[in-house]
Amino acid sequence: MADVPSPRADIQLSEHPVIRRREVVQPQGDWPADAPEALRNLHAARGSRSANHAWPRLADLPSPESLLDIDRAVALLHDALDGDRHIVISSDFDCDGATACAVMLRGLRLLGARKVSFAVPDRMRHGYGLTPGFVDELEPLRPELLVTVDHGIACHAGIAAARERGWNVLVTDHHLPGETLPDANAIVDPNRHGDLFPCKMLSGVGVAFYVLSALRAAMRALGDARANDADLSPLLDLVAVGTVADLVPLDACNRALVAAGLRRLRLGKGCVGLRALIEVAGRDASRLSTADLGFAIGPRINAAGRLDDMRLGIRCLVTDDPAEARELARILHEINATRREVQDGMVAEALARVPRTVADVPALCLFDPDWHPGVIGLVASKLVEQHHRPALTFARSEPDSTSLRGSARSIPGVHMRDAIARIDALHPGLIDRFGGHAMAAGLTLDETKLPQFRAAFTDVIAAQLDADVLERVLWSDGSLAIADIDHRLAIALRDGGAWGQGYPEPAFDDVFDVLGTRCVAGKHLALELGRDGRRWRAIQFSGWTADPIPARVRVLYRPAPDDWKGGEAVQLMVLHREPAEDPIGA
Repeated sequence: MADVPSPRADIQLSEHPVIRRREVVQPQGDWPADAPEALRNLHAARGSRSANHAWPRLADLPSPESLLDIDRAVALLHDALDGDRHIVISSDFDCDGATACAVMLRGLRLLGARKVSFAVPDRMRHGYGLTPGFVDELEPLRPELLVTVDHGIACHAGIAAARERGWNVLVTDHHLPGETLPDANAIVDPNRHGDLFPCKMLSGVGVAFYVLSALRAAMRALGDARANDADLSPLLDLVAVGTVADLVPLDACNRALVAAGLRRLRLGKGCVGLRALIEVAGRDASRLSTADLGFAIGPRINAAGRLDDMRLGIRCLVTDDPAEARELARILHEINATRREVQDGMVAEALARVPRTVADVPALCLFDPDWHPGVIGLVASKLVEQHHRPALTFARSEPDSTSLRGSARSIPGVHMRDAIARIDALHPGLIDRFGGHAMAAGLTLDETKLPQFRAAFTDVIAAQLDADVLERVLWSDGSLAIADIDHRLAIALRDGGAWGQGYPEPAFDDVFDVLGTRCVAGKHLALELGRDGRRWRAIQFSGWTADPIPARVRVLYRPAPDDWKGGEAVQLMVLHREPAEDPIGA
């Protein structure tokens, strides 16, 4: 059985990226005197022409009042607190779900809950979300209120099974809903049809935080003394980690939440679990960046749900015992190392199976019976990164099963969840379950239906492709004068914004002379770059190849403090390089 569709003559995909410079936008209004002009221009180019928008404050966040069902949700939670009822939090098994679970558990305890616990489905046995099988296993806990975090909007059967047992169910989610909603007592999801809440990009942990904020406000309005001293700001470190790790766009609302959480972490005020994870990841908390949250902290939490048991990750985030946190962080660190080994092997296998004619293929759809279902999403991401086309990877839901679990990743311009919904509408019964976002989605189907699905997937994706979508663009903020490549700018770039998805980290492009190269750790490329008599150390992670490097290269890069050399040394983080003679996009 072929893993990829046959090439199509009418589709021409380019795999070579084009560096294109952002339009220069003039900042407006008053800015702090110590904000470098370059930093102001960077924010303006990302849509933040004023300082207030560049650095949004928690005080400017929209009220939760416009969230659909928020009053019902608050009533359910307040009633459970008043009746000393058992609240069980049902979590997803990724970082967003784990941090949302920790936020909900910690927040409810701050507001007076005495009977609150959590449960997480097993990826291999239960699959995603609140399934009937998972509900069966929750029976011994005797939940009186079941609260889902980061899932639930598509869990019709599981929620029906819970309601049949007499449990109240509150869904808190951020995924896109289907045509019908599950029969929960209340559903808080900013992406519900008719919801007027202005911030649609909240992560699951962001929704959980908002629900708790609404509960506290309602309790204070009722004169409930339990809410008077309840400070929810210590939860913002968890909100920041989950938001960045889930790759939701960092609109003004999310940037305010992330920036506030990052400040707490840099001051050493994070929960003991996050502080332990920062330590095992080899990061300096005082210099922490959003990239550290996404590439160092988030993966260690995620690893538990991918290869082991996400309860380990949640326990690390909810404990207040430093010794326990350090031990759990150590275990998560080791699981993450194993995850990297498994991922590297699967990625190598997947890349080897992509045909040389991939430039003519609109989408990649791979399956291997030996792949681990907890890692296929990462493999799909690597395929997108390497080949710039939507990718979907499948693994068996569990050994010897004919049920396949698929994880899809997309490129800008192709809405992945809508594409899968389109296939479901065109071919009823082909897909068992699906859900997700524009850039990532998941589904399950039977192995016998894979060939039909692959053909449908190729056709639906191909119909969405055009010249703009097919061009892989690497955006640059322009050239930097030599005098500007200094420690002050490097610090300003690191600390001057909540950079991430939808609000990208700054990057610049210039031509350099290559004065030296060497391989680091078998896969990274260390360079010495020169320009008009000055030299810089540079590093391109995973950039080592056996191919010769030309004497002059055009580099897309970011100046960063050189923590290895210390002082005011600056290192260039190379994001992309190409021969200098290649023209730059307009």
